[in-house]
This record gives sequence, structure tokens and C-alpha cells, in this order.
Amino acid sequence: MSDPHPGRLPEKEDKRTFLQKVAEFIHPGPDSTEELIETLAEAEDNDVIGAESRVMLERVIRMADMTAGDVMVAAPRMDLVNIDAPFEDLLYLVITTAHSRFPVFQGERENIIGILMAKDLLKLQRAPELNIRALLRPAVFVPESKGLNDLLREFRGNRNHLAIVIDEFGRVAGLITIEDVLEQIVGEIEDEFDIPEDAGDIFALADRTYRVSGDTPIERVAESFEVTLQGSDREEAFDTIGGLIAHEMGHVPRRGEHVQLGGLHFVVLHTKGGAVRWFKVSRIEESQAGG
Repeated sequence: MSDPHPGRLPEKEDKRTFLQKVAEFIHPGPDSTEELIETLAEAEDNDVIGAESRVMLERVIRMADMTAGDVMVAAPRMDLVNIDAPFEDLLYLVITTAHSRFPVFQGERENIIGILMAKDLLKLQRAPELNIRALLRPAVFVPESKGLNDLLREFRGNRNHLAIVIDEFGRVAGLITIEDVLEQIVGEIEDEFDIPEDAGDIFALADRTYRVSGDTPIERVAESFEVTLQGSDREEAFDTIGGLIAHEMGHVPRRGEHVQLGGLHFVVLHTKGGAVRWFKVSRIEESQAGG
């Protein structure tokens, strides 16, 4: 059958890939990272790419200059397992922190001897005669200067999703997970406790208590509850309520732990990355009346 419209040229389907479109748009290439980011913004304005794609590409570009030391969880905030701790203490730590992997140390915290997978604890429950050392997996060590691009490639290649970060003197500086790296590209991976930053940091609850973010400035908490918040060590200065309470406890707070300070009762609701994300706060007289 002949073409009913022989004079009309068929429309060509645009078979260029997304990256080809971007490459053609930015040709010739920019001379610096900042120029490339500005070009991506222009591409978004010209509907070459969408807003989410532009943000992700920008994060990928910026990640090229970032290292493990930039995004790691610092050593004081690491949740570690003591190889010599009783099984009950070990199980409590795993349940309250809700991590999937834990660095294991023997003697000093600097002496990391392996990585324990939380799921492997089921084997101990089924066979108590097993030695926990038999469950440990090799620990991967990377320098603080390790580029995130290279680290992500190694995470994907060796299927290790956690690495211990070492400083220039060979000491443990912190830890980094594949989630920490991916969050630099896609943004923070949210969970059920996450609330957008612009939504606030102090929330009133129905039981006359409050949910307070661990990142809330101490001054804001003091003003909101009309109290004076000062640690036992008055020479130490802290910016956030989470930092102050961690110092008062003398260790990384764990879910369910509580402390009284400035006439307020703080209960740790949720931790992430070794830091308190949320406290449940009530006035001491009200918490005593309710308990």
C-alpha cells in the first residue's frame, strides 16, 4: 500500500540516550567543576534534564572531590562490639542500635579484629557452643584520603559494605558504610524516624511529652522549656543537645537510655550513625507523676 501522504517526511525518533543529550548540550566541555555545574543548571532550564537528574549529577560531580574522611562516622561515635562481652550485652547492643554490621574489638577499641553481622547472631542462639570468633568476617581498612568514587567501586566489587577508616598515623579514625557513600548521590536515605529539616526539631506529643532532635541547639531547647541546661563539666562547651547529653552519659547514647538534666528527663528514642537522632523529653515532675 502506498503512503497516503507521500510529501510528508516521517518524524525521526530521538534515539539519543540521556547521557548523549547531556554531552551534546555541554559541548565543548567546561573548564572547571563549577562551570560544569552551572551548565547542568542551564540544561535543566532548557528542559534537557529534569530537576532530580540535575541534583543527582551535581552530587556525583562533587563526590569526585570527597574522601572517606569527609563522610565517615567518627571513632567516638562508633558502635563497637567487645569480643569478651557476655552474649546478653552483645545482643542488647545489636537490638538497640539496629545496625546490620558491627566492628568487633578486643582489649582496646583501637584493636579491631573483625566485623560481626547481626544476622549471624541467630547462629549463636541455635548453637550456643559456637565461638563468636568463628562468626567474624575480615575487617576492611581504608585511609582517610580514600576517594569516595574508588571506595564505592571497591564496595561493589568485594561486597563489603563497611570499612574502618584509618588516619595518617594508623589509628582508627572512624567507619564508613556503602550507605554513607550512596547518600552523597541520592541524599539521605530516610527511615521511619526521619523528618524533613524544615519541619522543625521539637514536636509536642499527645502524652504531654516532646520529641526533640539530637541536633537541636542547646539554647533552643533551654528557651523552649524555660530551663537552664548546663553540663557537669562547665568548662566544656557544646552546641547541640545530643552532644551535651552524650558527654554527660560518658559514652555514645543507646536507644532506651535516659538521663535527667536541667529539670528535664531525656530518653533516647532513636540513634543513627552513632549519634542520637531523637530524644523523648518530659519535665521531671510530669515523668515522675506518670510513672
